[in-house]
Amino acid sequence: MARLLHLLLATAKPRPAVPGRHPLEPSVTTLRVLPTDLDLYLHVNNGTYLQMMDVARTNYIADLGGFPLLREAGWYPVVAASTMTYRRSLALGQRVEITTRVLGWDERVVYLEQVFTRRGERCARGIVAGRFLTRGTGERVPAPRVVELLAGEALASPQVPADVLAWARALDVAHRG
Repeated sequence: MARLLHLLLATAKPRPAVPGRHPLEPSVTTLRVLPTDLDLYLHVNNGTYLQMMDVARTNYIADLGGFPLLREAGWYPVVAASTMTYRRSLALGQRVEITTRVLGWDERVVYLEQVFTRRGERCARGIVAGRFLTRGTGERVPAPRVVELLAGEALASPQVPADVLAWARALDVAHRG
């Protein structure tokens, strides 16, 4: 519940935009592991990582100054698919940094990588395929239009890493109806 409230706060009162921030620049969110993040084994529950990633993606949009732009366009983000790889456990009170960066996009989705580090050591990596929908109608917004809105200009997608493309193809993320 605490991370849901954290997400609500990050969305309702986003952190200030970073002047000149480009959509392909990484965004860093620092969090501390709370008692409510833990499972019975006293390390961060796997579902909590996804909630932490929600907060970090919200901060990424805030860093770009994207909330007013998205609100005006009537668009909002949704997760189409995600996958996680865990390397090290996170425990109570530990500080963790989540680095969110855009890997690229296709016509339908934006691919993001979210890496959790503790004292410079990688603990987990999440890959997210995100879409944007139009409020009221639920109509899908082409990913290049969203990137253009956030960048202030049309951009060509960087080459999406092979492992991410293979994952997306296996799930048929880019072409699902």
